Amino acid sequence: MATVTQQPWTFINRFNRDLDGLLAANAGSGAYNPPVDVREEADRFVVEADLPGIAPSAIEITADKGVLTIKGERQRQARSIAPGYERIERAAGQFTRRFTLPENAVPQQIKARFNHGVLEISIPKQAEIAAHRIAVEAA
Repeated sequence: MATVTQQPWTFINRFNRDLDGLLAANAGSGAYNPPVDVREEADRFVVEADLPGIAPSAIEITADKGVLTIKGERQRQARSIAPGYERIERAAGQFTRRFTLPENAVPQQIKARFNHGVLEISIPKQAEIAAHRIAVEAA
């Protein structure tokens, strides 16, 4: 009778290696999508984007036809290739995020600050104009 040795972790280890390889392959494919928070305050809208490792000069912000666009690229860090284990989870590549501006936004006064890897875009609101009632004249 033959003895069969069971190794229950073999399948899980192989699956983990395959998944790591897939993630490493996708990390350089331009799949970087920075997380963004959007909130409304009394006098402005605020957009905050986490952009660690990106130089402020590599970020392009435009407001055109009611759309706020944030573009940039997170570069992959150069490293020497050595035999051994490697795990890559931090994505790199180009990104574009677009947001529709509300009607009461003032695009000409948008300001952006970059502090400790967080981009903060401040979009001022214009004062609300009350509806003007128009009298109907009899002919």
